[in-house]
Amino acid sequence: MKNFPFPALLALLLPFSLAACALKDSSMPEIGCAIYRFDDTFMTGVRAAIGNAAKSRAKITIVDSENDQAEQNSQVELFLSLGVDCLILNSVDRAAAGVEIDKARAFGVPVVFVNREPFGDDVKKWGKVYYVGANAEESGRLSAEILADYWASHPKADRNGDGVLQYVLLRGEPGHQDTELRSEASIRCLENRGIKLEKLAEDTAFWDRVKGQEKMAAFLASFGDEIEAVISNNDDMALGAIEALKAVGYFANGKYVPVVGVDATAPALQALQDGTLLGTVLNDAENQGRAAVNIAMALAKGEVDRLRVGRPVRLDTL
Repeated sequence: MKNFPFPALLALLLPFSLAACALKDSSMPEIGCAIYRFDDTFMTGVRAAIGNAAKSRAKITIVDSENDQAEQNSQVELFLSLGVDCLILNSVDRAAAGVEIDKARAFGVPVVFVNREPFGDDVKKWGKVYYVGANAEESGRLSAEILADYWASHPKADRNGDGVLQYVLLRGEPGHQDTELRSEASIRCLENRGIKLEKLAEDTAFWDRVKGQEKMAAFLASFGDEIEAVISNNDDMALGAIEALKAVGYFANGKYVPVVGVDATAPALQALQDGTLLGTVLNDAENQGRAAVNIAMALAKGEVDRLRVGRPVRLDTL
């Protein structure tokens, strides 16, 4: 985790109540930012990017919602009561974004959502709502392209010789747009490449490495060496799956199964070098964080002419 070179009162490890009290002592724009949980690997990168992008430009307080929507709602209320100029929110539950938007609109405070996209009807509630995120469908497609190329170039990957790719799927959080779009795009890409598929199992591991390991262990208990590929909606779950595979002898003595993920986190890049992770796709935490701050700064300063008011702003269209 990167250290944030902020004044002591804004250090992320301090209690939110103490950090928030320091918000109004600067002439710079004041931004309140809530992240759904700090121990998410990808959002740690986004959080670091937000802090770095705001340095010397805005006074920002970043808080951990601890995967609790009620806690995040309280944090939003406190930010608003302290008079922030803009909010950057990574919602715990995207279905609750409408409530957060209603609270912000009552105070006339713009909101920039990052990584977790509000529903379209919620975005339309307030003319100063924006979303920054990567193209989830493209991420899913590119991940599947890596797997498809491997399948085409490694005939022995078809262990039983039936011409069908037997796979398991590790899904992210239910209802998250990235879960649905990455999953659908991955399978569609493989089918479009002419690969016959058989899904042996799928389960939700909530973007979590430990849960990914547990789910993969269960898949292995049920299907063993029938599994010819692991498709994961993110790198942390993929890395968990790799640990479960290692426990039953994979990635040693020539025993291998391809595992693909999304995010290109530092641990995933290390796994690529180690030869355990077949491939990953850059989700670009750095630019998501930077774009969120740039939009928040423009909104806080009233410089909205270049922004598309009331419409989602995706990272790939900035």
